[in-house]
Amino acid sequence: MSAEERRESVIRAAMTEFARGGYHGTSTEAIARRVGVSQPYLFRLFPGKKAIFLAAAERCVEDTIRMFAEAAEGLEGEEARHAMGGAYVEAISEQPEQLMMQMQMYLAVTAAEEEGDREFGEAVRTGWMRLWDTIHLPLGADAHETTTFLAQGMLINCLVAMGFPADHRVWAGFAPSEDGS
Repeated sequence: MSAEERRESVIRAAMTEFARGGYHGTSTEAIARRVGVSQPYLFRLFPGKKAIFLAAAERCVEDTIRMFAEAAEGLEGEEARHAMGGAYVEAISEQPEQLMMQMQMYLAVTAAEEEGDREFGEAVRTGWMRLWDTIHLPLGADAHETTTFLAQGMLINCLVAMGFPADHRVWAGFAPSEDGS
């Protein structure tokens, strides 16, 4: 494997480990073990745990942005909302680590900023604004529609994190129903 391929493996493994244990509850040893490398090798790819977490957080946001962009391609308004909502519900149902990594990102920002470290927050806020821009245009560049879509998505995040099933009634209106409406 090339260094870039190994780096990609570390990022994917870190997403899984951080999703499970959060920033403070995840060791670099666990990430290295998941990838099958030594910790010294891990630190040749990344300068430290914080850099690994930020790379994993950026990848999580990039994956979500790509998913929304692909779902909404060529669509506008209600059709775009249903396509993006459906893609998101499917993604977090099939890849729960994607959702849990998002949740851990928010927790890490809060903890880091309480300790005076603004780098986490800046990275997550930058990603969030790119996410906003990705869904804002397909929803008609309407701030209310974009805010409503994101708010419903955050509600779904919380419900799924608490163990509610993917077919919970709050999904109604977010993604198309079985009959396509």
